[in-house]
Amino acid sequence: MNFLKLLRPHQWIKNSFVLLGIMFSKQWDLATLFLAFVTFGAFCCIASSIYVFNDLLDIEADRQHPTKKTRPLASRLISPRSGWMIAGGLVLTALLLAAVSGPWVVLFIVMYAALNIAYTLRLKQVAVLDVFIISAGFMLRILAGTIGLGIAPSSWLLLCGFMLSLFLGFAKRRAEFFTLENSGLSETKNQTRQVLRDYSPMMIDQFMAVSSACTILCYGLYTVNSETVARYGTTALIYTLPFVVYGVFRYIFLLHRRGKGNDTALDLYSDPHLLVTVLIWGLVTVVIIA
Repeated sequence: MNFLKLLRPHQWIKNSFVLLGIMFSKQWDLATLFLAFVTFGAFCCIASSIYVFNDLLDIEADRQHPTKKTRPLASRLISPRSGWMIAGGLVLTALLLAAVSGPWVVLFIVMYAALNIAYTLRLKQVAVLDVFIISAGFMLRILAGTIGLGIAPSSWLLLCGFMLSLFLGFAKRRAEFFTLENSGLSETKNQTRQVLRDYSPMMIDQFMAVSSACTILCYGLYTVNSETVARYGTTALIYTLPFVVYGVFRYIFLLHRRGKGNDTALDLYSDPHLLVTVLIWGLVTVVIIA
């Protein structure tokens, strides 16, 4: 159980960005689907290795955090030596799986790892850039699921994914402010996320407003774009827009009224409204473009 908790498998849903290229390209043959899920598995392994790496470097800081102190390494349930061995094994597994999918996937896996290591060591302390680095990780997932599998990436897919990941990243920072407020700390005294000293709740609210509006606008324009209509032979994709709008608004509601936002994946699993919305959006989208 502690081993699984260390890997955070509930976070693997973020790697579903790898599958968006397959979904919208309609290349649903068995060979391509197999490689897509292998690529998904590679990102699950490399992402978990980064989580372990982060926990190894942040052990002392996590022990001061109201919720992170229960993590296996911070709570001494798993030793640092075991943590390093687990991280190394995950990296090796990720590279082996990526090699099955092809050289482009290997490249994107290596880039993802390098980017996240740089984020952990330094870039997570640089305001605004920290969230852009998180967003870049999602972009690499999309590219691995498109270019990596021989699928031409849609500029609309990249744009929508970029804006959505920015929104989720800034929402996470806003949730961290709520956590500090509820624990009676201030950002100047916080040692678990020093970058918050350069943010303010009002600033992040503005960033969230811009990125959420751009997410909805970009997706809406994509559904009515002439190229999209020509590709799928239908104008019905516009009917999936309400699900996207509701999902974004529901997430903002959960952030401000339910204390969510620190863990996007867990929020999705734990909120029936959000989960059903995402599932219906995916089902309706596939039915329309099939």
